[in-house]
Amino acid sequence: MPPVFGFVAPSGSGKTTLLRRVVAALTAKGLRIGYLKHAHHRFDLDVPGKDSFEIRAAGAAQTLLASRARWALQVEERAREEDPNLDDMLARFERERLDLILVEGFKHATYPKIEVYRAILGQPPLYPSDPEIIAVATQDPLPTATHPQIIPLDDPERIADFILGLSEDGAPIELGR
Repeated sequence: MPPVFGFVAPSGSGKTTLLRRVVAALTAKGLRIGYLKHAHHRFDLDVPGKDSFEIRAAGAAQTLLASRARWALQVEERAREEDPNLDDMLARFERERLDLILVEGFKHATYPKIEVYRAILGQPPLYPSDPEIIAVATQDPLPTATHPQIIPLDDPERIADFILGLSEDGAPIELGR
């Protein structure tokens, strides 16, 4: 399994914007990045009126869309009480084709995370109650004296370098395995 690092924060904090910039920085360094986002609502990758949408709406349990450039598998789940399991979702990646997986969300799962903190949101930070938060990306002073390492929120290159220095066994992340 390639190393997995997450970004957690309340909605509206800029996680996706930051991740877009960090993915670009890591890709520029030659890494093959996987991305997993936890959504708290229903979403659709397809467009009403298109054949694949209509077939799925008619009851297909799995729909695979494929072209020369990409493919996407949509799997219908019965409504469940609990959120998807992080490990189950990570197992679906073609791991041999990736150097690193970045996760957005899954804040209650146990894996290394970077918290995006913005004081203007008026919400307390997550790091005091989550030992898996290894750094905080912020431009604001943190409200507690004891905290993980701070990384400038507006410096995606520095965040990318921080991640590259943190493979699970302490060795640098290998490029293009």
